[in-house]
Amino acid sequence: MQPRVVETVVNELLLRSGSLVNVKVESTFPDGRLVGGKYHLGTHTITLYLDEIKKQCEKLFSTNKYFIDYLSIVLAHEIGHAEDQQLGNLCDQLDECKSQFERDKIALIIEENAWRYAEILLEGINYSIFEEVIFHSLQPYREKIKIEIA
Repeated sequence: MQPRVVETVVNELLLRSGSLVNVKVESTFPDGRLVGGKYHLGTHTITLYLDEIKKQCEKLFSTNKYFIDYLSIVLAHEIGHAEDQQLGNLCDQLDECKSQFERDKIALIIEENAWRYAEILLEGINYSIFEEVIFHSLQPYREKIKIEIA
């Protein structure tokens, strides 16, 4: 992936969002997990992990032809975290949870908030790709809650 293409995607989404979040681009996630992006509340920084984004895209779509869309989706989601006015409060609530069920419900809210923001930010993107990414991203959170309710 050419650095200029990634830089263009980053700059375009930052401009469109009006966000002042810092964005760093690295090749791989440090502990080997398949994490495409991460937002750090304390430093107001998003880190994108290009190798993991590429692997996620290939795993989900069996091709890399949607890489730019996928990169845009991951970044928009992370910008969604950065711009979530409720995030600090929700993180405080996570720290105070007495049960795993409570933690899982709040984690789902945090993720859904970021996806709602991303959807607005990515108006005009291939929606079927976007929906597929959201479904697979939220599924583990929703499954945890479903299991705990049963």
